[in-house]
Amino acid sequence: MTAVAAAPRIRWTSPTSHQLARYVAGRLTQAVVVLWLAYTLTFIAITLLPSNPIEMFAADDTGVIDPQTVEQMKLYYGYDHSVLQRYSIELGHVARGGLGYSMSTGQTVAQAIGDAALPTLRLAATAFVAAVLIAGAIVSTATLANRRWLRSSVVVLPPLFAAAPVFWVGIVVLNVLSFRLGWISAFPDGTLLSILVPSLVLGLPLSAAIAQVLLKSVDTVLASDFIDVVRAKGAGKHWVFWRHVVRNAAGPGLTVAGTVLGTLVGGTVVTETVFARAGIGRVLQTAVSQQDVSLVQGFILIIAGAYILVNLVIDLLYPALDRRILLTGGPRS
Repeated sequence: MTAVAAAPRIRWTSPTSHQLARYVAGRLTQAVVVLWLAYTLTFIAITLLPSNPIEMFAADDTGVIDPQTVEQMKLYYGYDHSVLQRYSIELGHVARGGLGYSMSTGQTVAQAIGDAALPTLRLAATAFVAAVLIAGAIVSTATLANRRWLRSSVVVLPPLFAAAPVFWVGIVVLNVLSFRLGWISAFPDGTLLSILVPSLVLGLPLSAAIAQVLLKSVDTVLASDFIDVVRAKGAGKHWVFWRHVVRNAAGPGLTVAGTVLGTLVGGTVVTETVFARAGIGRVLQTAVSQQDVSLVQGFILIIAGAYILVNLVIDLLYPALDRRILLTGGPRS
């Protein structure tokens, strides 16, 4: 009788503290580099604008430019230096937390953005929570519902939410709830509905991307061999879903949740305009129309910084879901 050689046992090596430190250091370095690139590209784009912002703000109502005012503004805003010198000086200010001054208001950019940030952050945070809850409800219903028609109906919701433009949905909802039913005011009045309705309007298209990725990820996990083993031990589908599937399928959903931040910022501007809400959207719209380059540059940098920070946090959360990521270098955001 021929002896059958035993299959070699594959031992999984637990990540070391050195690998964890290298992973964190790599993600922090990546975030800093991306933020620097975002600032550099923004500076280049603004520098290449055909119009001169100093001359625009120095001109009077008739379009006459006062040379003395131009020289004073160039000295104040640093336009008396060459492009490379101005880039180095402004980059140094940004590294120390300074974003310059708004040409239209004279305020610091940080102060101008800070005054308008709180309503926008409240709207964005509520919309993000609504998007996650809606996506979670869609995925759990599509996976656990006993009736086939209900599962089929829920699965078609994400493409429908993604196809509906935010401004169109906002106008329809405002027309129905405010002008026809009178449930909410056409202008923010501080009530709970005045914040929930715009948040839901903004959260619907965001939930679509998260739900679509999670649905695919859940299907992949459910087809895994270890799920068959858990089922063979007698576990019910609810136990399998909540104790095993959710954690293993959450990784791609976290990645998408970070990437929708850019959509969230853009949607916030539109939603604030439709629902006449004060916030960053109105200030940014004014800055663009007046070509206040310092304020626009500050907005872009802060938005990019927030986007990078969220993705950095998500990257750092990945090892908590799957320690093997430390062995492979982790996801590429």
